[in-house]
Amino acid sequence: MKVKLFDESHESDLEDDINKFIKDEEPEIIDIKFSVSNSVYSEEQLYCFSAMIIYNEN
Repeated sequence: MKVKLFDESHESDLEDDINKFIKDEEPEIIDIKFSVSNSVYSEEQLYCFSAMIIYNEN
């Protein structure tokens, strides 16, 4: 069993990264954990979209 971590500032980038990993590696996915966090820097809101894929290699 292995894990793969992804971290992006835009949700569409996270989707692209995950879809590329699934297409290229064709893992046996056990679970996907998703998280969003945000913070404020000055007057700007910053977002962090992350995911962890738990999988078995084929």
